Amino acid sequence: MGWLAGGLVLVVAAFMLRRLLDISAQNPRRCAGLLPLSAERQKHYEPLAREIETQDAILGISLNDAFEERDRGNAEIAWRLIRLTLSEWDRQQEILTGLLNAILAHLGALSVVVPLRSLSSYEFKSAVMKDFVRMHELLDQLVYRTKLRFQLRIRVLRRATAALTSEFRRAYRYGEGPDGQPPELWRRLDLLYHDFDLVTKESLLAYRTYLFCLPHSTLAAFAADLERFTHHVARVLSVREGE
Repeated sequence: MGWLAGGLVLVVAAFMLRRLLDISAQNPRRCAGLLPLSAERQKHYEPLAREIETQDAILGISLNDAFEERDRGNAEIAWRLIRLTLSEWDRQQEILTGLLNAILAHLGALSVVVPLRSLSSYEFKSAVMKDFVRMHELLDQLVYRTKLRFQLRIRVLRRATAALTSEFRRAYRYGEGPDGQPPELWRRLDLLYHDFDLVTKESLLAYRTYLFCLPHSTLAAFAADLERFTHHVARVLSVREGE
């Protein structure tokens, strides 16, 4: 009878474990990959996300082309492409900053926030970002409330976009100086783009998480702010390009 009782215990345990795994698999907050959005929320997410992803791709292509021209010995053409990269970088920074500002402005509407994984300094390559993220890792561990941790993440991402943009501009100004563009400078540009690309992806993940958690009653107000912001960015950049 002992073996029968043990067998029944195993069957019950297996059944409960299977049920638990099924529930976890069906829970969108625990499943791997992106959080699922309703059709209406996806409609708000896609246009800006697509623009950010396209801009990120343009940045990567411009920088890769610059490196290829440098390797071919076309230093002047390579640096012209870096100028183009800087212009596209500024546009991306404007878009990301506006998006993160809009999220912060409407953060009070959230009552529940899906936890995001912590940023790790090991994921970044530039010295400025390693130091910056390392400084916030301890603070992140001390904040237990999910909403406050999400707010901290948005602020960290916003500051990171500004810091990386400032460093890229500083590197560009150095390359315009009398010392030219030594190999160390190109290495620095490459590392800065790696980190900016990572911050861009983390910002999109935060944006999607925010839309997933945003109450339906405040979705329209948030979308309207994003729409105004998008028009503002387009107008500002058009003025800059015309100067």
